Amino acid sequence: MGLFKMFKDDVDVVFDQDPAARTYIEVVLTYSGLHAIWAHRVAHACYKRKFFFIARAISQISRFFTGIEIHPGATIGRRFFIDHGMGVVIGETCEIGDNVTIFQGVTLGGTGKEKGKRHPTLKDNSLVATGAKVLGSITIGENSKVGAGSVVLNDVPDNSTVVGIPGRVVIQDGVKVRKKDLDHHKLPDPVYDRLKHMEAEMQRLQKEVEELKGVNNNDHSNL
Repeated sequence: MGLFKMFKDDVDVVFDQDPAARTYIEVVLTYSGLHAIWAHRVAHACYKRKFFFIARAISQISRFFTGIEIHPGATIGRRFFIDHGMGVVIGETCEIGDNVTIFQGVTLGGTGKEKGKRHPTLKDNSLVATGAKVLGSITIGENSKVGAGSVVLNDVPDNSTVVGIPGRVVIQDGVKVRKKDLDHHKLPDPVYDRLKHMEAEMQRLQKEVEELKGVNNNDHSNL
């Protein structure tokens, strides 16, 4: 695909996704998400040719003007749309398919200092809503949606909707998922576990105190 055709697709998807878009001039000159994507396409081309410093410089200049940080190593498909975009972060090994939409405050990040593939993969037609965090080398399936403010740490199947912290699949293939089917998404809560342990210990001590009181009362009654 030619560069001009790719840039035109980037503009056309804005009109498809944003009802506030009115004219091509307005979109081309004022949409920071579009500017960030275009800057990334140039930076990524430099990155693939091992011009790492130039690629990184373009990325940082784009970040300064748009508030959107996309690592030049990230792979982004056609018709990618960033709505508003302020605070968006996309990591180095991210792979984003075609017709993907993300909103402001989204982080597609890693979970540590591991090498290799450490950032998410978003398949075609997926959507990540405002403020969501998708972390680690996981996959968001085709046609899937991540709800606003969610934190996703596990793979999401195709045609699913994920919400919550940690993210839980609540709809899959158009069918609501029963609560008991969500247990495998739960993460341990050390604070809750500690409080439960303390509660059990307090109940045990209270029982011992009551038993001791009972023994003492019996001793006094025998006098």
